[in-house]
Amino acid sequence: MAKPLTTTSNALLGLLSIQPWSTYELAKQVDRSLGWFWPRTERKIYDEAKKLVESGHATAKLQATGSRPRTVYKITAKGRRTLQAWLDESSAPPKLEAEALVRVFFANAGTLDQLRTTLDDLAAQSRANMDELRVLIATADDADYPFAERRHINAIAIRFQLDYNQMISDWAEWATAQTDSWNDITDPNSWDWHSALT
Repeated sequence: MAKPLTTTSNALLGLLSIQPWSTYELAKQVDRSLGWFWPRTERKIYDEAKKLVESGHATAKLQATGSRPRTVYKITAKGRRTLQAWLDESSAPPKLEAEALVRVFFANAGTLDQLRTTLDDLAAQSRANMDELRVLIATADDADYPFAERRHINAIAIRFQLDYNQMISDWAEWATAQTDSWNDITDPNSWDWHSALT
């Protein structure tokens, strides 16, 4: 029995359902679009594309471009059926991976200044992400917007990222404000942790 495809493989099938791509182009598209919520290394993209060919979900064709040939991948009928079947399945629950929260979790091993710096950095990173997303939004009406027929789908995904980053920024600012009355990292003074959770 064939091993089920990974989410990353299905994501690549999704990209290949839009148009054929080289692995370099696939990696760039993942970074530009899926990277906001499904980040993957270039190496992973290259490996998964080869697996799609081995399993019959895509074809690979060498194309001459300049001094080096490139391999262009194209979805097969089997790949389209698999992608459609995958879209019918229930998704796994979202997982959050945030180095800053690991630092917050172990903040008592450091200083209050270190905690505040972590929170400030997290808020700043989220604001920078929102600025980058707003640049994408500003280009959505451009005549040369890539895949204009997908604007409505992109808008839904971008809105999630805007709201998500706003929530992170708001939370980091709230958490920083909570530490204002703390004496130090191990002495929160009279701060009431119960009220923070209700």
